Amino acid sequence: MEQTLKKYFGYDSFRPQQKEIILNVLNKKDALVLMPTGGGKSICYQIPALVSEGTAIVVSPLISLMKDQVEALRANGVATAALNSNNDETENMEIKRACINGKLKLLYISPERLLMEMDYLLRDMQISLFAIDEAHCISQWGHDFRPEYTKMGILHERFPNTPIIALTATADKITRQDIIRQLHLKEPRLFISSFDRPNLSLDVKRGYQQREKHKELIHFINQHADESGIIYCMSRSKTESVAQMLQKQGIRSAVYHAGMSPQQRDKAQEDFINDRVQVVCATIAFGMGINKSNVRWVVHYNLPKSIESFYQEIGRAGRDGVAADTLLFYSLGDLILLTKFATESSQQSVNQEKLQRIQQYAEADICRRRILLNYFGEQSENDCGNCDVCRNPPERFDGTVIVQKALSAIVRTNQSIASNMLIDILRGSFSADLIDKGYDKLKTFGAGRDIPGRDWQDYVLQMLQLGYIEIAYNENNHLKVTESGSHILFGKKTAELVTIKRTELPPKEKGRKKKQVQPKPLFTGANANEDMDLFEELRALRLRLASHEAIPPYIVFSDKVLHLLAAIQPTTIEAFGEINGVGEIKKNKYGKDFIEVIKRHQP
Repeated sequence: MEQTLKKYFGYDSFRPQQKEIILNVLNKKDALVLMPTGGGKSICYQIPALVSEGTAIVVSPLISLMKDQVEALRANGVATAALNSNNDETENMEIKRACINGKLKLLYISPERLLMEMDYLLRDMQISLFAIDEAHCISQWGHDFRPEYTKMGILHERFPNTPIIALTATADKITRQDIIRQLHLKEPRLFISSFDRPNLSLDVKRGYQQREKHKELIHFINQHADESGIIYCMSRSKTESVAQMLQKQGIRSAVYHAGMSPQQRDKAQEDFINDRVQVVCATIAFGMGINKSNVRWVVHYNLPKSIESFYQEIGRAGRDGVAADTLLFYSLGDLILLTKFATESSQQSVNQEKLQRIQQYAEADICRRRILLNYFGEQSENDCGNCDVCRNPPERFDGTVIVQKALSAIVRTNQSIASNMLIDILRGSFSADLIDKGYDKLKTFGAGRDIPGRDWQDYVLQMLQLGYIEIAYNENNHLKVTESGSHILFGKKTAELVTIKRTELPPKEKGRKKKQVQPKPLFTGANANEDMDLFEELRALRLRLASHEAIPPYIVFSDKVLHLLAAIQPTTIEAFGEINGVGEIKKNKYGKDFIEVIKRHQP
């Protein structure tokens, strides 16, 4: 197993639990594997496939995901193919023949195609194992439910002696039980890896309106010059407007959502995978189908609907183990809209509960990573030091007067206003609707004009979190004062608020050249000898080689391998082959070119 790992993937040792899972599969036992994105799930079925007789069948929900996996495996010298509708019939016939003749080690296939081929191709093949990737799609409790997946239970009826390994990055207890039940797994071993991704920084920005959000976003992207990133938006129209805004700023951006044609979506994905665009603005439909290891940041422009969705989406960043940044924007408007969706859904109580948990994460004033890990049933005794709460612990102040002003305005309007109108009243804004209702005559009109509007947004969120107000979603989202709020309003209790700390963005200089940002070093103990200039030269070489072969740059080598090369600077083929992540095929294929650049760079 170790020799196979080194030969094809270039790794000297297995990650925690991988070896145990592989042995379980080789012993013909079923397994359910929960591993975070980038945690090495695919190795758990690829190694057994390579050391076993026959072909492993990998069930995958997306053609793009199959394509990505097949390209990466072929680049490592593994005989692999995907049977799907993107191939022409001649190509599919050749793949089927190769399967029957035992020429392929792995075959990727969609659940629909698998069911079609059950009595034909599969019957004539020697199958070593079934791997059900993205297994949460089986469960109606999972966040990407696919009805076709529910028919996978037939596999054990037809192939009773063939092991099944189900894999997913996110599944709570109810989803896990559903996966086991629907797949008819026989006494499966449950393997749960740590969900901790310490290389990901976690930041939340609360109460930003669109203008401030855009300024913050541009600043954030400029801090990641030429580094790939994804911006997740709640709606299709928002993905388009954000991409247009970025394009006007000279940032290479693409759009991806379900309303586009398959050709348009494929082009956006291909451009992103091949580093032709820096940013993709997408709905949640994007990212599951890519294995791109050099995504250096993920932004949530809107609040996600659940912690599972959020965790899966931030997992697209830093898959290579190098430091990556995540940023979540959180506003009251998002919360109101998502609550409406949850209330109107067929699984109202479950979706409302999931929304409350992501809301608690966004509003937290304790280590955010501990909240995430706790959600997945994993406890951490220490704060992470790599989230905004750990870096800048919140300070509190007596905010009683601020809260009283807001509560008074709500009461004086007979509790019949939403948050935007409340802020207009407090700020003394003469909007037509406000004047029409006579709110400019209220005693509290303009009582909070000394506080910026975006800070009021934050304070209203804090008041909601502290339980001083609630939102009547069935009454046009009007704000209502709770019993706790009444105690504050009438001076029976005091209210502590968190001090708002905003990073002042530097003023934009006209005609200024784009700032060159140094690439992030390896997260896990960067070598002090790493030469960042050499890293950039190696990155340029990787891009040239990838362009020549028409494959994505990260399939040549990950950023992590480039960092190691820039630190260790091997000058012989043998030393190059010792680098973690350099397999035999790639050593012989690329070694000479990389060594040449390293030697040329050395004094």
